[in-house]
Amino acid sequence: MKFDILIIGAGPAGLQAARVAAEAGKRVGIVDDNTRPGGQIWRQGPAHSPTGEARAVIDAVEAFVRRGSVVRLSGTRVVQAPGVRQLLVEDAQRGYTIDYDKLIVATGARERFLPYPGWTLPGVTGAGGLQALVKGGLPVRGERIVIAGSGPLLWAAAVTAREQGARVLAIVEQAPPSAVRRFAAGLVHTPAKLMQAARMRFDLRATPYFCGAHVVEAIGEDKLTRVRIQHGDKTIALDCDRLACAYGLVPNTLVGAALGCRTTEAQGMAALAVDDWQATSLPDVYAAGECTGVGGMELAALEGRIAAHAAVGEQDKARALFGERARYRAFAARLHDAFALAPHLRALAAPDTVLCRCEDVTYGEAAQHRSWRDAKLHTRCGMGPCQGKICGEAAAFCLGWPRNGQRPPFSPARIGTLLEVSSQA
Repeated sequence: MKFDILIIGAGPAGLQAARVAAEAGKRVGIVDDNTRPGGQIWRQGPAHSPTGEARAVIDAVEAFVRRGSVVRLSGTRVVQAPGVRQLLVEDAQRGYTIDYDKLIVATGARERFLPYPGWTLPGVTGAGGLQALVKGGLPVRGERIVIAGSGPLLWAAAVTAREQGARVLAIVEQAPPSAVRRFAAGLVHTPAKLMQAARMRFDLRATPYFCGAHVVEAIGEDKLTRVRIQHGDKTIALDCDRLACAYGLVPNTLVGAALGCRTTEAQGMAALAVDDWQATSLPDVYAAGECTGVGGMELAALEGRIAAHAAVGEQDKARALFGERARYRAFAARLHDAFALAPHLRALAAPDTVLCRCEDVTYGEAAQHRSWRDAKLHTRCGMGPCQGKICGEAAAFCLGWPRNGQRPPFSPARIGTLLEVSSQA
């Protein structure tokens, strides 16, 4: 199996890249671990079909799929890179290798979780996690939900939950009111974002919005029953059925960095470094979307188009999009400035709070060590199924440890898949 252009990720960046490359007459492959295209932001589900731009892009790509110029490899994960311009992947049935001439990494972002007492209770998820579950068919009608953390994703999750009949008790934002007001005023520079924000604010006009506040504790025996919130000098206790709490998004650099792409610090987070053409430090490898820095759906889609135009040699078409990309990058800078995490969030965890939920390592046990590597050697922190994707980012923020890359395999894989490499050697 070989493609002119191989794309990892079927979110806005990946789908736009696929559309551009297919229109240029290239044979395109899309690898994505979800069963349906759309990524997290355009996630489809039983009661959630894409609309608007999402519908148009997905339909356009599906038309190329029917013609045979685009191949979607859904429910498929990248396991490792066994050779030059080659990836080992795995789906539900088998593992196999894919060859490519050019690669576009569009792996998106992950939610950032910070540990606090009770955060591992059943009923506690991330804000984006709740949104994904609801779109996937989770019934929430009549449930009392608190949504907390930081950033505009809180509002999107609240709207999704409310549309499915949930009662959103409060939105809890850690950023101070002055920062939120400053960000809202800056939305005049991106009219589409302004209209989106206005619609969400209207839909949730009756929902309390606490700024400069954060979750102190999730309480319950077998499942979540109550949340304690610190709001200035006041402590607020809310009885609830679910808590959706996460502190923004972080670029998902795993595959790109493991391939050897240079990373850079963007808004205090590691991101794949790219030039004006979205090209990485590796020849014929491009990156687009939130893996290069979190900035929203519009920016991701633009970067996907630019990367594909550059990959197929259409520099003039790519250059024509630079101005609009700059406008949305300015939006991203305002976003990260407004919703930067407060330093006191580093101290939310108690010594007995679980940090690594895969291996049951507490925050106190991990904090005794000098680095991520030391903690792994002595406590198995980060050595469970998620391979440190959750606790690694939390440790980087709370303990100031440098982020370490991951060695292959990038995700849990069957032995038969790994044997595919040795059988071809």
